[in-house]
Amino acid sequence: MTDEEGRRLTQIVRRGRGNPIRVRRATIIMASASGTPVPAIARLVAADEDTVRDVIHAFNERGLAALDPRWAGGRPRLISDEDIAFIIATATTRPGALGCPFTHWSLRKLVAHLARCHQRRVVIGRERLRQILHEHGVSFQRTRTWKESTDPDKDAKLDRIEEVTRRFPDRCFAFDQFGPLSIRPCHGAAWAPRSRPVRLPATYHRTHGIRYFHGCYSLGDDQLWGVTRRRKGGDHTLAALKSIRAARPDGAPIYVITDNLSANKTPAIRAWAARHKVELCFTPTSASWANPIEAQFGPLRTFVMGASNHPNHTVLARRLQAYLRWRNANARHPDVLAAQRRERARVRSERQHRWGRPRAA
Repeated sequence: MTDEEGRRLTQIVRRGRGNPIRVRRATIIMASASGTPVPAIARLVAADEDTVRDVIHAFNERGLAALDPRWAGGRPRLISDEDIAFIIATATTRPGALGCPFTHWSLRKLVAHLARCHQRRVVIGRERLRQILHEHGVSFQRTRTWKESTDPDKDAKLDRIEEVTRRFPDRCFAFDQFGPLSIRPCHGAAWAPRSRPVRLPATYHRTHGIRYFHGCYSLGDDQLWGVTRRRKGGDHTLAALKSIRAARPDGAPIYVITDNLSANKTPAIRAWAARHKVELCFTPTSASWANPIEAQFGPLRTFVMGASNHPNHTVLARRLQAYLRWRNANARHPDVLAAQRRERARVRSERQHRWGRPRAA
């Protein structure tokens, strides 16, 4: 053993950190170099005497390279990378497209299909198949629905909304209806003793009808207000637009973002908007996520509707107004901001999934 090899082995043994196999083999070699007999070394490292002799012989042949054993790689792989790629492609393809008479794969059905596939036959067990799918990020999930706007002016409407919110935030408003609101126990979240959640009664007879919250939001002031109505209608929309116009009584143009609901663009509303310098910026069909007020409805749903059991619409309307007063007085409250961020994240993910291109929030 050279001096350099001795120093290296001493360093490994004294530190005792790193790969435990290297530490154990370094201990065997140092003990042998100091004249310790093989049986004593075997007791020191709790190993078989033949193992000790193999390590000593390997050091005599290869030097310090003997600290890293060259073990065999085990049984040759039976499934190649090409097989794995074929498995992933098959699992993510609908069975009907491959001539199978069902709508989705189970592990058992997928294993059977791969074993008799004429294109590429892969024999694999269910557990190994499950591991491969998990390693490649393929999981068994529930299906989701999606919508795509057929509005021919989609891009122009989105661009106009983006322009007015960027250039005129102090004169930009948003309007939308939130609902339908029904009188029933609504699930939510609340603090409670562990394993003893807050329980709400079941309901089978809903005799109170429904209501709609007509909400208005000022982007520049970060203020939210509105009123509860029995129905949607042009007269109610016009009343909400008049309240928005009253928020900027200077007569200069204002911009109101709203959706394409027919009640929001009646002839009376259009005529009134033209006379009072109100530009209606309509969101594209099936793209209400472009309306800035949508993010404000998230906290409203969380803090007023969630974990609630309002007895009637009168009480619900009072709770809504009480929350709006608190919210406008605490617009920068961390809870409100956090709820808005969650709602924006949900809307943003939905937007990018549907349209495939990001836009400014």
